Amino acid sequence: MSKELRVIISGGGTGGHIFPAVSIANAVKALRPDAKILFVGALGRMEMQRVPAAGYEIKGLPICGFDRKNLLKNIKVLYKIWKSQRMAKQIIKDFQPQVAVGVGGYASGPTLNKAAAMGIPCLIQEQNSYAGVTNKLLAKKAKKICVAYEGMERFFPVEKIILTGNPVRQALLDKKISHEEAVKNQGLNPDKKTILLVGGSLGARTINESMLQHLDLIKTSDVQFIWQTGKYYSAEIAERLKGENIPNLKVTDFITDMGEAYKAADLVISRAGASSISEFCLIGKPVILVPSPNVAEDHQTKNALALSTRDAAIYVKDSEAPATLLELAIKTVNDEAKLKSLSENVLKLALPDSAEIIAKEVIKLAEGK
Repeated sequence: MSKELRVIISGGGTGGHIFPAVSIANAVKALRPDAKILFVGALGRMEMQRVPAAGYEIKGLPICGFDRKNLLKNIKVLYKIWKSQRMAKQIIKDFQPQVAVGVGGYASGPTLNKAAAMGIPCLIQEQNSYAGVTNKLLAKKAKKICVAYEGMERFFPVEKIILTGNPVRQALLDKKISHEEAVKNQGLNPDKKTILLVGGSLGARTINESMLQHLDLIKTSDVQFIWQTGKYYSAEIAERLKGENIPNLKVTDFITDMGEAYKAADLVISRAGASSISEFCLIGKPVILVPSPNVAEDHQTKNALALSTRDAAIYVKDSEAPATLLELAIKTVNDEAKLKSLSENVLKLALPDSAEIIAKEVIKLAEGK
C-alpha cells in the first residue's frame, strides 16, 4: 500500500451536491481506511452543517453567486471570489492532498482551480443531464469527469468522461422492510394505494398548492397520501388545513426516514433533482416529476425529459401542476399496468455502485495511475 491517502472534496449548496459528496467520501474510506478527507464548502450553506454531521471536517469559503438583478452588488461578489481563491490555496498548502474532487456548487470553483494550478489531479462529478456552469469551466483542468447521463460529450471532452451514475444515500438501498409494514408504520391502511409527495427539505410551493386546491378530491378518492410540505411552508399549510378532517392524508414538514417513505409509496410525486432521480432509478419507483423552474439553466426539466422520453417517469410542467397534477396522480396510481411499466423502465436506467466506482477513480488519480 502507498503512503497515506489525502483527498479534498469540494462543493455543496444543496442536498443534491452534498449527498453524492458524502457518499464518495464514505466509499473512499471503505476502500482505504487510512484516507484523510477534508471538505471545502461555502460559508452559510447547507454543507457546513451536513458534512460535520456525517463525520467529516469541513473548511468554509466566503464564496457566493453573482447577483443578476443588481449588478452593483457584484463588486462584493468579485472580492469574495478573490478572497476564496486565496483561502483555497492556503487550505491546499496546509492539507497537502494528492487529489481534489469537485461535486458542483460555489466552493468547488476556487478549490479545484487552485488545486489544478498547484499540479494536483482533479476529478469532477456532474449530477445533472445538463452540466452546471462551475463544472463546465473546470472541465478543461479536470483529469476525469464522472457523469450520470449519456450524451455528456456535448459539454465535456469525451476522453475524460466516465459514465458512473450518481451516488445515493446508502440507507435508502439498505431498507429491509416490506411495503405493508412501511404503510402501517406511516399510520395508514396497507389495503389502499399510497401516493408520496416530496418537494425537498424546504418544500415546493407548486406541489403544495396542487394539494391545497384539491382537498375535496383527496377526501373523496380511495387513495391515501403522505405529504411532505417542507419546513418553509409547514406553518402556513397547518393554518390552511385547520378544521379539515381528512383521514386518508398524512401531513409532515420533514421525513427523516425517506427509505421507509419510499417503501410505503406506490407512486411518488417529486421535483426533478439529480439525486432524487438516481434514487428512483435504483429502487425502481414509479414517479411523476414536476421540475422546479427556479434552478440554473432549467436543468431539472432536462433531467425529467431524460426519463419521460423513455417512459421511465411522467413529466408535468410546474405551471400546469396545480390544475392537473392530483387528478393525474390518482388515475396513475390506480393503473397497475402503468405503474409496472414505469417501474420496469426506470430500473433500466439505474447505474449501481456509483460511489465505489468514483472512489476507485479518485484513488487511481491520487496514486498517479
